[in-house]
Amino acid sequence: MKHITVSQLVHDLGLEELNDLDGQSNPIDTTDLNRPGMQLSGFFDHYPHERIQIIGKVEHTYLNTLDAKTRQERLDKIFSYDIPCLIISRGLEVPEELLIAANKYQRKILRSNLNTTRLISKLINYLEDHLAPKTTLHGVLMDIYGVGVLIKGKSGIGKSETAVELIKRGHLFVADDAVEIKRIGQEFLVGGAPEITKHMLEVRGIGIMDVKSLFGVGAIKINTNIDMGIVLEEWDPTKTYDRLGLDESCTEILGMKVEEVTIPVKPARNIAVIIEVAARNHRLKKMGYNAAKAFNERLLDHLTKEN
Repeated sequence: MKHITVSQLVHDLGLEELNDLDGQSNPIDTTDLNRPGMQLSGFFDHYPHERIQIIGKVEHTYLNTLDAKTRQERLDKIFSYDIPCLIISRGLEVPEELLIAANKYQRKILRSNLNTTRLISKLINYLEDHLAPKTTLHGVLMDIYGVGVLIKGKSGIGKSETAVELIKRGHLFVADDAVEIKRIGQEFLVGGAPEITKHMLEVRGIGIMDVKSLFGVGAIKINTNIDMGIVLEEWDPTKTYDRLGLDESCTEILGMKVEEVTIPVKPARNIAVIIEVAARNHRLKKMGYNAAKAFNERLLDHLTKEN
């Protein structure tokens, strides 16, 4: 299971460490957070102790209403569970009992000057990015009219050459050859290039090109959502290709379905223009208009009237 360390969290988010631990902190392996208000009141059924614990102004104020003995008992109980760490927002003062309990059970205490809402938002974005399921696929990733298009196909079919034509037509290059893909939450697939191949594009006969240097910084994008897939394949005269677009097909990436269009390649076909049209058509579908279905309904209506 993927995880990050508390030390990594502290370094990346600039959090303040309030205690030193001899041992290693528990790893963080979930994007969920918990504000332990119920636990401070003494209710520990279904306590999500595997999450980062957040103390905000409300929890801090409630702690100060408890007598010292009760406060120490509740905090002892909270820290007796294997929590990865506890973060105090708003730069609030740390109750002495909290530090005593944290050191007793070797739990890390951190502090942020951000208000609680902003801290939670920042943490969720950070955790979802670092703990997101990942995979690497072979292909070219482009941003075409704001649509993230993953172009796939066997080696030599013309993916990179098509990418060059799309870049010349004003579209944004993201990745070539190896495309690293993350699933963010349950809604988005985000693709980008590995650090070693960032901005690089290979064209057979020319070699490796730096898209950023050749076409300028306006021709590249660090990452993009993956909205659709394009599969390039050699034209097969014995195969029947979809001519209406009614038979929508999908591919699955990291458990999410992505619309996929197969484009047969042969001389005289301008693949870059066809991919542009496919991206525009995808946008229309997302806006609620499907040209193929509209044509089919018009055709059925016409046939009904003739009969």
